[in-house]
Amino acid sequence: MKKIESAFEHMLFASRWLMAPVYFGLIMALVVLLVKFTKEIWFLFSHIMSASGAEMIIGVLSLVDIALIMSLLIIIMFSGYENFVSKMEDLHAHTDRPEWMGHIGFSDQKIKLIGSIVAISGIELLKAFLNVDNVPDRHLAWMVGIHVTFLVSGVLYALMDRLQGKGH
Repeated sequence: MKKIESAFEHMLFASRWLMAPVYFGLIMALVVLLVKFTKEIWFLFSHIMSASGAEMIIGVLSLVDIALIMSLLIIIMFSGYENFVSKMEDLHAHTDRPEWMGHIGFSDQKIKLIGSIVAISGIELLKAFLNVDNVPDRHLAWMVGIHVTFLVSGVLYALMDRLQGKGH
C-alpha cells in the first residue's frame, strides 16, 4: 500500500508540469499584445498631425493599458512558474534577473492582479471620460460601477490579506 501511495504522490507532484503549456500560452499572449501595441503606435504616428489632443491622449492611454497587461503577464508567468512548476535555478545568477523574481507568492500575485485590474479599469474609464460625447450615459454609468466594484474588492482583499498577517 505504501508503494501505491508513493507512486500516486510522485504522479501528483509531476502533474505540476501540466501547467507548463499554460505559461507557454501566456508567452503567445505577449506576442499578440506586442502586435496590438505595434498597431496602436503605428496609428498614433500616422495620425500625429491630424488627431486631436484627446485622441492622442486616448492613444497613449491605450499603450499604457497594453504595457500594464504585458507587465502583469510577465509577473504571472515568472512567479507562477517558479511557485507551481519549477525553480529557474540556471537564472538565479543572471544579471538581468528581476529582484522580485522568486519572492512573489500566490497571495502577492493576487494583490498585483487586483491592483492591475483596478489600474486598467481606471485607464479605460479615463479614456471614456475623454470621449464622453460619444459614450452613452448608461455605458459610462456601468463603467463607473464596475470600476468602483473592482476598487472596493481590491481594498477589501488587501485588508483581508493584511489581517491574515500576509501583508508586507
